[in-house]
Amino acid sequence: MELLLPRHTRSGRVVRAVTCDMKVDDPQINQIIRLAWEDRTTFEEIKKRTGYSEADVIKVMRRHLKPSSFRRWRKRVNGRITKHRKRFEKEVLRRSDDDLTH
Repeated sequence: MELLLPRHTRSGRVVRAVTCDMKVDDPQINQIIRLAWEDRTTFEEIKKRTGYSEADVIKVMRRHLKPSSFRRWRKRVNGRITKHRKRFEKEVLRRSDDDLTH
């Protein structure tokens, strides 16, 4: 079943419509949302557990969260090195090298 979800502004105008082809109460969607909110769970780990890539996770979050919650999540995740395994490992190595030189 395909559901059309309108997005409204404060004035009541529809800004855009997003199609939602997944059930909100689907346990896998709930798991993806929970994993995406966790700081220490990388997108690579989410892909391994659920099969959803980073882009897919973003789509799920956009479709199933309120717009303000989605913006808060994106702000939180944007630039967070712990959500990307390679960036996190690189930062840990860099910090351990700095500790050895001091």
